[in-house]
Amino acid sequence: MISDLTTSATGQAPTAPPSRTTASWRAGMWSVPEVRWATVATGLFAAAGISQLAGAPPWLWWGLYLACYAAGGWEPGLAGLKALRERTLDVDLLMVVAAIGAAAIGQVFDGALLIVIFATSGALEALATKRTEDSVRALLNLAPEQATRLTEAGEDVVDAAALQVGEVILVRPGERIAADGQVLAGASDVDQASITGESLPVDKQRGDEVFAGTVNGTGVLRVRVMRPAGETVIARIVAMVEQATATKARTQLFIEKVEQRYSVVMVAATLAVFALPLLWGVGVQDSLLRAMTFMIVASPCAVVLATMPPLLAAIATAGRHGVLVKSAVVMEQLGTVTRVAFDKTGTLTEGRPQLTGVHVLPGTDITAEHLLALAASAEQASEHPLGRAVLRAAREGGLMVMGADDFASEPGRGVRALVEGRLVEVASPAQLLDSDDGAASEVIAELQSGGHTAVVVRVEGVVAGVLALADRIRPGAPEAVARLTALTASAPVLLTGDNGRAAARLAAQAGISEIHADLLPAGKVTAVRELQAGGGRVALVGDGVNDAPALASAHVGIAMGRSGSDLALDTADAVITRDELATVPAVIALARRARRLVVANLVIAGTFIAVLVAWDLFGDLPLPLGVAGHEGSTVIVALNGLRLLRNAAWHRARAEAHEMPPVPGR
Repeated sequence: MISDLTTSATGQAPTAPPSRTTASWRAGMWSVPEVRWATVATGLFAAAGISQLAGAPPWLWWGLYLACYAAGGWEPGLAGLKALRERTLDVDLLMVVAAIGAAAIGQVFDGALLIVIFATSGALEALATKRTEDSVRALLNLAPEQATRLTEAGEDVVDAAALQVGEVILVRPGERIAADGQVLAGASDVDQASITGESLPVDKQRGDEVFAGTVNGTGVLRVRVMRPAGETVIARIVAMVEQATATKARTQLFIEKVEQRYSVVMVAATLAVFALPLLWGVGVQDSLLRAMTFMIVASPCAVVLATMPPLLAAIATAGRHGVLVKSAVVMEQLGTVTRVAFDKTGTLTEGRPQLTGVHVLPGTDITAEHLLALAASAEQASEHPLGRAVLRAAREGGLMVMGADDFASEPGRGVRALVEGRLVEVASPAQLLDSDDGAASEVIAELQSGGHTAVVVRVEGVVAGVLALADRIRPGAPEAVARLTALTASAPVLLTGDNGRAAARLAAQAGISEIHADLLPAGKVTAVRELQAGGGRVALVGDGVNDAPALASAHVGIAMGRSGSDLALDTADAVITRDELATVPAVIALARRARRLVVANLVIAGTFIAVLVAWDLFGDLPLPLGVAGHEGSTVIVALNGLRLLRNAAWHRARAEAHEMPPVPGR
């Protein structure tokens, strides 16, 4: 059916959910306390470093460094003290203590650097959490605040949240539907991509189900409310995203889990190094000096820097090449992905219908080009996605679009117009096809079995041909699927709310064999969890509101930046800013390289710590030499990790994703 979906009968476009502007995003960012304190700490650190390099008086840059300690360290220090009250040693508190220890022996720069790293990391985590919460709340705006309720006395406008099951509401053209319900009367097209992800509007007639937050087309619908406001599909999406996000918020870097145990051992060992020599008659000053040296050389500063620089460098490199990875935790998790699942519409496809074929029926004295020109001429006043696709195809093909008179568009019945003095009708097969049109029925059946949408063109009452339309696959999608199969040793999966025929057609083009179609948001979450229950670490690539719960539930959620909804972008752990699917295997390969560098750095840092600790315990390690060894290991691991900042690291990752053969059992 070709009719006007996006413009109401009054000429007003339907209200869209407000998008976040740059100004509002910045205002939201500065409302997060962690961001403000991290910014202050970083500014003080930069000012102190510049003053020190410029030869300013020591009291000045020392004061700035100590102010940096206070700005960036008070919050994790306070949180650590609260954790101590619960008999838990927080690694952030240990870092604050280590930084203070570094300042106590004159290494104030190194301590301030640790403070800045931890403050910045905490700020990024807090900002990501706030943006996700804001987007989840904004999702509820998809459903209108008010609805037109029908009663025996007529119409009255009520709050949508007050609607009761069994009541009847009126939905006019272009309005958003206020409740989940069943159509009692009327016919229209409804854009329900926000719920099901379908790329084309869906015909709705008596007895069909509709969802709150979806957009009505040009028809008028009477809908019986079937669910209260708190139980609509859109409300359940909000609940699923909040639940999954809260679960993933507890995820930590592997090294942080190790540090929590290491911290307890280190504190206990430091106390023992100080106390035991006192029992053997060693002086307090000598014992304190040895304990301080032990704390410095055994502190996990080098271990932390062994982990963060490779991951942060990988984040920076990925960002320059079109992938925004939101945290070091996400980069680490990307390196462990073993299975990739794709959404269909807007992810593997471009998200809009394209004309794929013109089929002229036998016995018709008209060419394919002329048939398309007639259909496009009739459709030029329509704003329905299928009508725009037909018109766009004609213009791209260089065909002349002629003037049309007596244009009419009826919901559920398509369009008609006089073109060149002839009546041209363009509509769905159900509206224009008679039972005895055998040739047309065969063409339509073949097209629909292949996942295409069939549109009938009738000229002067005679069916002249059939137009085939479908969503077009993104350039590079088959290659990305092949690379991911080689990289992860398992074929990607397709998860879509679209129908099985359309899903099968797209999957065949992309090279995907496992398909899960007709999925509502909860169904996608279930599919992701089933893959994870089978031992897979799943990365889901999606773009829509309906993908958000699954993005939050997956091991790693990846959103398409240009086509993605605000909720998908904020819920996802990584964003493909240029909508290039080839970057998915590349960033996974880059994350694996970062993990390998982390392991190498941990070996280096661990070796330095073991040697220096043994020297201090069983020999006589001078404090300056201990500091030099500790700082030397920190510099080595930091420089080793920063190798991933080079563009060559990205090109090597892309080559690795392209060339890696499947590994059985990997």
